[in-house]
Amino acid sequence: MSEVYLGLGSNLGDKEDHIRKAITLIGERVGLVVRQSSLVSSEPWGFESANSFLNAVICCETSLTPRQVLQTTQQIERELGKSQRHATIRNKTTRYHDRPIDIDILLYDDLIIDEPDLKIPHPLMQQRDFVMKPLNEITAAD
Repeated sequence: MSEVYLGLGSNLGDKEDHIRKAITLIGERVGLVVRQSSLVSSEPWGFESANSFLNAVICCETSLTPRQVLQTTQQIERELGKSQRHATIRNKTTRYHDRPIDIDILLYDDLIIDEPDLKIPHPLMQQRDFVMKPLNEITAAD
């Protein structure tokens, strides 16, 4: 079994419910959720919005490959109403937007993956307190 850490965020609708549903689906499809952080409120990062975020980090034991985890979490995002992961504009910069749920792979064991659509560890996680605080909360016992 491998250990995968996932970051979750929601800033539309019933944010707590979206995160709860995502965790349930992740537990069913990715693997046993063995640790879960507290919920953390944050302001939008990388874009402007009147909607604040609710964030959490979870740790799962999984037999899925990193690519399978990515595909599974993207399917969960679609099912929970996220129309698109992000919009890429002509100059190839990423533009973020409001969404009911966002699921990011933060860490997968000690793997380093650098592919166009899959980067592990998550390249921006160290810049995001709303990721690092809950991640540190659930890894402090390790």
